[in-house]
Amino acid sequence: MPSPLRPFYQKELSAYRTALGGGLLQEAWRHLERAHILGQPYPVEHTSVHWEMLQLGFRTRNLREIIGQLPRLLVGGIKSWAGMIPVGNTGGANVPPLRPMPIPDDLQQIMRSTQ
Repeated sequence: MPSPLRPFYQKELSAYRTALGGGLLQEAWRHLERAHILGQPYPVEHTSVHWEMLQLGFRTRNLREIIGQLPRLLVGGIKSWAGMIPVGNTGGANVPPLRPMPIPDDLQQIMRSTQ
């Protein structure tokens, strides 16, 4: 991940942990999705977000999320490395893993400004 982008990615992960600590599960999940969008092109960051999503699935006893994260965890980083990611995909089991999705405007701006 380029160093100018890293603080934005870390900010989303920090916001995730804060929301999770406060019991705000929907807000926590939203920050994981945003971290996924930012980290998706980069194998380590992409895989790390899927690990966090899997852990949250266990924490909330969400079987669908657990099952959905396992293949994403195994192949997400490889797809990033190969440049075969569905841009904008939020990474959760609630969306098809190969579906490109619109990137929120603020994240688009961040991604453009840190290239």
